[in-house]
Amino acid sequence: MSESIKYLLQEQDIPTHWYNLVADLPEPPAPVLHPGTGQPVTPDDLAPLFPMAVIMQEVSQDREIEIPEPVREALAQWRPSPLCRARRLERALDTPARIYYKYEGVSPAGSHKPNTAIAQAFYNKQEGVKRITTETGAGQWGSALALAGSFFGLEIEVYMVKVSFDQKPYRRAFMETFGATCVASPSDQTESGRAILKEHPNSNGSLGIAISEAVEMAAKRDDTKYALGSVLNHVLLHQTIIGQEALRQFEMADDYPDMVIGCTGGGSNFAGIAFPFIGRKLRGEQDIEVVAVEPANCPSLTKGKYAYDFGDTAHLTPLAKMYTLGSTFVPPGFHAGGLRYHGMAPLVSQLTALNQIAPRAYKQAECFDAGVEFAKAEGIIPAPEANHAVKAAIDEAVRCKETGASKAILFNLCGHGHFDMQAYTDYFAGKLYDQEYDESEVAMALAGLPSVATG
Repeated sequence: MSESIKYLLQEQDIPTHWYNLVADLPEPPAPVLHPGTGQPVTPDDLAPLFPMAVIMQEVSQDREIEIPEPVREALAQWRPSPLCRARRLERALDTPARIYYKYEGVSPAGSHKPNTAIAQAFYNKQEGVKRITTETGAGQWGSALALAGSFFGLEIEVYMVKVSFDQKPYRRAFMETFGATCVASPSDQTESGRAILKEHPNSNGSLGIAISEAVEMAAKRDDTKYALGSVLNHVLLHQTIIGQEALRQFEMADDYPDMVIGCTGGGSNFAGIAFPFIGRKLRGEQDIEVVAVEPANCPSLTKGKYAYDFGDTAHLTPLAKMYTLGSTFVPPGFHAGGLRYHGMAPLVSQLTALNQIAPRAYKQAECFDAGVEFAKAEGIIPAPEANHAVKAAIDEAVRCKETGASKAILFNLCGHGHFDMQAYTDYFAGKLYDQEYDESEVAMALAGLPSVATG
């Protein structure tokens, strides 16, 4: 079998439909609630922020949703993405495990994020939207939406978490190359940003704060909508193209994973690789272990509370039931910026509550150790976020060596680290260290959870 299975798939093999996990859940998802009334939101409630086609996908219970042909044509520039057998890593670890990774770093933006950015830009363009606002953590989502905006002639405004804005100037330059505007968050351009700066002038920012700013700016203009790069059902839906391709590639390889691993911040890349496999498990077709790996400095799944919470710091968004550290929690400024979100996607949270997913948390230094080990073996430098999945895969492969088990392990290498080399510079200089988050801050944030429907 060849090292890469990509070339067994052609452009025509790109899935024609997205997979909707909601159709296979043993119980329906908890409703999203209006922050003012405490009642389930309606499509009309969401219309100021999202195009109606996206809203209908958000609430859909159909197992399959057709991918528009213009979206498939755009995705064909880099999809199908390769499924690779990590044979050199296997030899380096001296493990009987078979390690596979789905490599999403081949996209023009260098990550999985364009899978939904292209779709959301298309639907906004169809509805006559001129401008999209959004937030970004490490910059992958902002880069992807900037790219998608240029494809469909949309103006893009990105609020980038300040610590990442400072750490990753090349991400900012990438966005600007495609015509997007990139603003450090919290900023003085919005009421929510100014409120944070007044109380915390040196704030590092958070995804919750950046979301507040982007939502506020979208609500002010009739020609503007908001786009989110993770968490919501429609975003996770668009990412399932990853796992669907992997299923087909495993058929061609005459193999099937015993375990699927993904890093988790908001949940999009994890859902993309895992949901199609979990769907098969829920339908009784094939069992599988699923591991969600998060940073120990922002451990929503392993240390958070399963409750209704806001998706943003200024409490402008609807309430969703999810594992959360509290919407006002601001994690330390570690390098995996895409994983610095206080909450987890409701669907990923529900699966965790149903014991379909095993969460675990790692510190950033040990994840960079694993990333460097992977790079030396496979020749790809992972993004800091992806290093969490790499670490878990290596741990499982070492466990196979100790037990003699011959497992097939699949993980999502959700992006390359070419725009994150300052993190690796800090790592090799001994400046990358594990900061502990303040547990009292989490306690305070959780104490402030909304009282409506917190069961």
